[in-house]
Amino acid sequence: MEIASTYNPVEVEDKWYKYWLENRFFHSEPDSREPYTIVIPPPNVTGVLHMGHMLNNTIQDILVRRARMMGKNACWVPGTDHASIATEAKVVAKLAADGIAKNDLTREEFLKHAWDWTHKHGGIILEQLKKLGASCDWDRTCFTMDEKRSASVMKVFVDLYKKGRIYRGIRMVNWDPAAKTAVSDEEVIHKEEHGKLYYVRYKIDGENGYIVVATTRPETIFGDVAVCINPNNPKTAYMKGKRVIVPIANRVVPIIEDEYVDMEFGTGFLKVTPAHDVNDYMLGQKHNIDGIDIFNDNGTLNSYGLQYEGMDRFEVRKKIEKDLQDAGLLEKAEPYTNSVGYSERTHVPIEPKLSMQWFLKMDELAKPALDAVENDIIKFHPAKFKNMYRHWMENIKDWNISRQLWWGHQIPAYYLPEGGFVVGETPEEALEEARKVNPNLNMEDLRQDEDCLDTWFSSWLWPISVFDGINNPDNEDIKYYYPTNDLVTAPEIIFFWVARMIMAGYEYRNEPCFGNVYFTGIVRDKLGRKMSKSLGNSPDPIELMEKYGADGVRMGMLLTSPAGNDLPFDESLCEQGRNFNNKIWNAFRLVKGWEVSKDIEQPESAKIAIKWFENILAKTIGELNDSFSKYRLSEALMAVYKLFWDEFSSWYLEMVKPPYQKPIDSKTYEATLGFFDSLLRLLHPFMPFITEELWQAITNRKEGESIMVSDMPQTTDFDSDLIDKFEKVKEAIAGIRTIRLQKNIANKEELSLEIVGKYDDSFDSVIYKMGNLSSIKNVSEKDATAASFLVGTTEFSVPLGNNIDIEAELAKLNDELKYLEGFLKSVTAKLSNEKFVANAKPEIVENERKKQADAESKIKTIKESIASLSK
Repeated sequence: MEIASTYNPVEVEDKWYKYWLENRFFHSEPDSREPYTIVIPPPNVTGVLHMGHMLNNTIQDILVRRARMMGKNACWVPGTDHASIATEAKVVAKLAADGIAKNDLTREEFLKHAWDWTHKHGGIILEQLKKLGASCDWDRTCFTMDEKRSASVMKVFVDLYKKGRIYRGIRMVNWDPAAKTAVSDEEVIHKEEHGKLYYVRYKIDGENGYIVVATTRPETIFGDVAVCINPNNPKTAYMKGKRVIVPIANRVVPIIEDEYVDMEFGTGFLKVTPAHDVNDYMLGQKHNIDGIDIFNDNGTLNSYGLQYEGMDRFEVRKKIEKDLQDAGLLEKAEPYTNSVGYSERTHVPIEPKLSMQWFLKMDELAKPALDAVENDIIKFHPAKFKNMYRHWMENIKDWNISRQLWWGHQIPAYYLPEGGFVVGETPEEALEEARKVNPNLNMEDLRQDEDCLDTWFSSWLWPISVFDGINNPDNEDIKYYYPTNDLVTAPEIIFFWVARMIMAGYEYRNEPCFGNVYFTGIVRDKLGRKMSKSLGNSPDPIELMEKYGADGVRMGMLLTSPAGNDLPFDESLCEQGRNFNNKIWNAFRLVKGWEVSKDIEQPESAKIAIKWFENILAKTIGELNDSFSKYRLSEALMAVYKLFWDEFSSWYLEMVKPPYQKPIDSKTYEATLGFFDSLLRLLHPFMPFITEELWQAITNRKEGESIMVSDMPQTTDFDSDLIDKFEKVKEAIAGIRTIRLQKNIANKEELSLEIVGKYDDSFDSVIYKMGNLSSIKNVSEKDATAASFLVGTTEFSVPLGNNIDIEAELAKLNDELKYLEGFLKSVTAKLSNEKFVANAKPEIVENERKKQADAESKIKTIKESIASLSK
């Protein structure tokens, strides 16, 4: 196989991905091997790839490729989420652009448009993941609204309802006026906002005076049903038992008393609007006062808003400020900063609203799910997220599972003509239940609930439903692949998804749904901002892969992405990844370009190099295994990166490469190819494309073979003493090279090396070759013209003869001596300080003593050099 002069990702990536698909290397079926299972966090069906997806799916692919090479039956299940709010919003916008209003369509007509949109745009993101190299089992691709997943949702809803866990009732919810649906607490993002605090005058009924009520939302006064005071507040005690008139609405409301009111805030008077504030709702419940809903679903005022009916809530806020002022009812308005909740989906301010909703009781579901994480049955990586998880689970609220949308799983509750409702997995089952109440009912007599279920109600079943474990709990797939092994996700959905999947796992399989959760960080730009399309600070992942290659982007993202910590992304990271691709490619071209001869005896330097690299390779494999066991993938990549770049390319290849235009012995060549094979397999999970290309080129591979199903190199015992000794050899060689550089001596000119004192000569052949030496000898006293350096406490010197300017060298040595003596003085002063020695950590004191000894040794060597040159 001919190796091109430069690496071209475009030619390589499509070729090998097609090859992997054709040979079905990604596909998995149950067999006798140990399973390894990952389920993809399903992206929005009509979404496109962004940097967060890139990071998340790169990590998943690394884990699944490594498991496959470790001999496990690896199964990575892909799929997409129907994303009720996001998808419906896109369809509504598309219809509006075509001059069609959603309200002008029947549900069935709207759903046809939604399915058309999904079929047109759905799956794009999965195709984009293939560009990244994602080795998903595409035969198993699922969709949260496909037939099996939908049936699973219906079955679970009915089951939980029959268990008494699901109920229906009017509750205060977070209302999204743009999407016109309730959203959960976790879908509300709070932002600090600069607004105003309005001091409004409420006239006292039957008297000439007034009280002043402070509010940030004057548009809600039409929903006021009372004004509350703290019974212990002497400043407001005169109003006990009285009534006041709501401004503009001119409605008389009572003064009520409750210790909930903060006596220090505002004026001590609190307007009570139970339909539009969570705390006011609780007050209303406590004092048996009903609320007045003044808003339409889109955030405009309804008829209770009187002359403001039909106006948007924020438009009313501006208008009512002026109208109150004109009527003499506004005391003042002053700047005020408060926290405002925004919808994560539509980015509009949330409106607290009383609404009839469906809820799932969470307390019993939460108990085993909390215990599983607390007891490390399910491990979090990093473990710091256990605290966040614990806090949420210990303070869990019932889950509002209904959404006022049409796109999604329609709630399987059916209302009867005479009142009440029944539930059923199918309309036919519902009718059967209904006929138990009234035998004469027909299907057309039933009316299905208009709401659909929260998107997360389908995705909480995902690890089970992708293997059809809800509908068919004893099927072969669920018994083999479940529980899954690892989940890779973002911490911001720890409550939306992670916690709920754990609950579902214990409820429907009585076991954890996965063993480990790896939390990725947020991809941020240079300024620390989260990358997003709205900010315009996020690069197009596809364009990045076209520019740097998929392997380059994968490596660039992972190098600075420790678990749970944010990734400060810079495009230079991808450039670093591309450069590493080129390094691997050029190293391979170098090796494959060597002429091989069986008639040449293997040099001693090559034997030593091979033995050393065998040991450093074994040591690194052990480090890799340890990093993977701790889910430190960034550290694992850095270890193999350094192994290839520093140890293999910079040292090993230099030690074994033949002289210019000379052949290499066959034993060294085969050993080198063997090392290259091992390195490519270690790198494959991180960089799948270039490793496949070069692995196939090492020898004549057969059709149907692939690096991705080859064995991962395993750790073996290694000689740490040999590795340590060789580090000193490398220091000696580096010292010789430094002298060449400093003295401007060409590499082709042979030098002699002198060692003062005893040393291990077993590595001389390597030092001869790498230092281009004519001799190595022990001496009792170094040459007067020699340039020297220390390796530990051993002094090495290179006689320079006529290659040295004595005066210049003496000046340089005296400058260095002056610096070292000053440095030694400062270190000695620190160690002479009894307080420092007594209070500092032992390792810090020890480090200072090492500095002192090193400086003293170097000073001694320099003084000897000065003395020799001065003779």
